[in-house]
Formats: sequence, structure tokens, C-alpha cells
Amino acid sequence: MLKRIDLRGITADYASLLPRATVDVTAAMAEVEPLLESIREHGTSAITEVMYRRDGVELNALRVPGAAIAEARTNQGMDFVDACRVSIDRVRAVHADQVPLGHQTRVSAGGHVTARHVPVSRVGLYVPGGLAPLASSVIMNAIPAQLAGVESIAVASPPQRETGLPDAKILAVCAMLGIDEVYAVGGPAAIGMFAYGVDECRPVDTVSGPGNIYVTAAKRAVRGRVAIDTEAGTTEIAVLADEHADPGHVAVDLMSQAEHDPQAASVLISPSAELLDAVDAELATRIQHTKHSQRMRSALTGPQSGAVQVDDLEHGLAVVDAYAAEHLEIQTRNAAELAMRVRNAGAIFVGPYSPVSLGDYCAGSNHILPTSGCARHSAGLSVHNFLRLINVVEYSQEALREVAEHVRVFAEAEDLPAHGDAVMARWPDAR
Repeated sequence: MLKRIDLRGITADYASLLPRATVDVTAAMAEVEPLLESIREHGTSAITEVMYRRDGVELNALRVPGAAIAEARTNQGMDFVDACRVSIDRVRAVHADQVPLGHQTRVSAGGHVTARHVPVSRVGLYVPGGLAPLASSVIMNAIPAQLAGVESIAVASPPQRETGLPDAKILAVCAMLGIDEVYAVGGPAAIGMFAYGVDECRPVDTVSGPGNIYVTAAKRAVRGRVAIDTEAGTTEIAVLADEHADPGHVAVDLMSQAEHDPQAASVLISPSAELLDAVDAELATRIQHTKHSQRMRSALTGPQSGAVQVDDLEHGLAVVDAYAAEHLEIQTRNAAELAMRVRNAGAIFVGPYSPVSLGDYCAGSNHILPTSGCARHSAGLSVHNFLRLINVVEYSQEALREVAEHVRVFAEAEDLPAHGDAVMARWPDAR
């Protein structure tokens, strides 16, 4: 089922040989930019028009009534509520440890620099609600923002055709987290609404949350006007496994991400041809008995997925770093040791009992992670995405005098004499 890619004996240029989606973010931007421009110019009417044209939903208002949010919480069964509480508690515990402490550095007698970590004022959190309404993404988005101290939090998620509202479980989790500003807007339109603002929704400072390739393209297009978390697009999983891995475990983990979307990427990397064959056999059997078999089959057989044979685990590590997966599982001998040597991954899951699904819901880690190779330079969502570091500089007269001549020399070297004058003017008789 997975196309086979043989990298044995190849020592360079892995990135161009590994499976990737045929539609990239740059291409998708050409499609979303006219919509974003329309939202900037026309506001709410542009959003309601695109929601009707693309999703078949006629909206009388973008904002979800508070009563609907409360009712959604009331209507949930205790099993779901309990699962949410476990997830909330664990995500809160992990992310609370990310909150940085301010500190002051004394650089000289009378001179110090204080580091302040200040939250942004307002954030827009996107929660997918198409093929797979991700109630868990409310938890992953909102808790880091709340712990950072963000005062104003808005959520957007696509309206369901039957109700004109976001998925009820998404609304229920918003209620559990005390979020009452929720909008029934999906896809790139939600990103445009957050970036430019409309009658019902003030613009935000930061946009975060996962989405498909078009949501990701919209986030890239508005970056600069607002901050974004990362390019968290269509999901992907890579599994580095050797002959000790259970092929059934590997197969179900690849399938777990493939059920998100026909464009989801599932990549297996192994030096063992026997394991690659065994996993393929498991996939062929198991996919027949699962709910979203057609969606999975499209994802597993698409150009973005594949089985990669490497020389050995050292070679596999090099390939893993070149791929820079959103989710990386390591199911090998000495998996924990290998995990500490990986440089490029959104999140790493170690051993046979740490599947990606655990991280999606209840590990405590965040599941909003960089995709499409962006893990080479970007990290998953954290408290830090909602904070800004502000340096506060305070020098006494004597502390400034100590470095005044050095400042003047730098200023002359860069042909910016007024920079030096701004310091030396404190002592008119010094020159």
C-alpha cells in the first residue's frame, strides 16, 4: 500500500527524494489571497458570502450566542467531560512549567537590564471542524494563551451545515475553559476575520491553531500584520522503526494520522525490509475494517506517504532530520537514546507505548505542531507564542559614563555621529 522508496547507499539530498504533498503552501496562497483582500475591504459580508458559497451555510450572525455555548456543555455525556478534564489538567501542568520568570541582569555598577515577558492583548484561536472537528484543539490552543495571561481570547471554528454553529463538542470545551467569544467561521475566512477584524470581531494580535493547507496559506499571508504560531497544516507522521518494532503497532499509528485527511502524510522509515513488508500487510488488512477507510487509503497511497528503506538506524536518523516530521515516533532498540539525537521534529514519541494519539489528547504536550518540513526552524505551540520579551534598560550617570567612549567609537565607525552625540551631550565639556 505504501510506495517503497529505497535510499540505501544514498548519503545526500534526502529532502528531494522523500514523500511530500503535491500542493504546497505557496501555491495555496494564490487561492486564498483574493478572499483575504475581500475580507479586508468588505468585512462581514465577504465572510458570509464565502461560508454560503463553499460550505452551504447561511449565517445571520458570525458570533455564537452564549446560550448555545452553555447548552452544548450541558448536553455532553460524562465520559467526554471526564476525558476533557484529564486532558485539560495534563496540558495545563505541562504548559505551566513553560511560563518564564522575569529576571534582571547587572552588567555594571549602576547598569542593569530587566527582562519582562508581556502577554499579547488579544488572540484568535482557530479550531478545525471539517472532516474531523477537533475539540481537543480548543484545549491545546487556549490553555497556553490563558497561562501566558492573555486577556482577550476568541475562537473560530467552521459552522456545521445542520446547525449553523460550530461542532457541539468544540463549543462544550470552550464553555469548560471559560471562553465565550466564539465565531462560526471556518477556513481561510477565519484567519482573515482575525487579522483584519469585522463588525462583530475586533482584530487580534496573534493567530494560532492547526488547519488544512489553505488555513496554513492564509496564516502565512497575514503574517506581519499579526503574529502566527507556526505553519500547522495537514497532519503528518513519520515512524522510525527497526526489526524489533511490532508491525501492528506501526500500522495503526500510521493509520491514526491518515484518517484526518486524504492529504495527510504517513511515512515509515526502516532498515528492515521484513518490517516494511509486514507493516504493508497489516495496513492492507486493517484498513478494510476501519470507519474512514477511503480517506485513509487516499492518504496512504498519495504522493505524501511512503515506506523508506535505509541502510541502518544511523542512516535513518539522517533521513528523519531531513524530513522534519510534525510527529515522529521512534520504535527501535534504544529508542530514548535515539530520540535525544533527533534535531528536527515537532514532537517525538518514544517507544511502543507512546503513540501519537496520546499526544493528540492526553500526554500533556501540545498537538499544534509545525508541518511540511517547518520543524527545521519552528516549534510547536507553547506559552511563549503568546508572550513578548521586552528589555527594560536602566543606567546611572556613572554607568553610562563608563561606556560612553565605546558608544562614540561605534557610532563613528558606522558613520552615525549623532548616535555618539546623544551620549556625549550628557557631558558637554567631555569633548
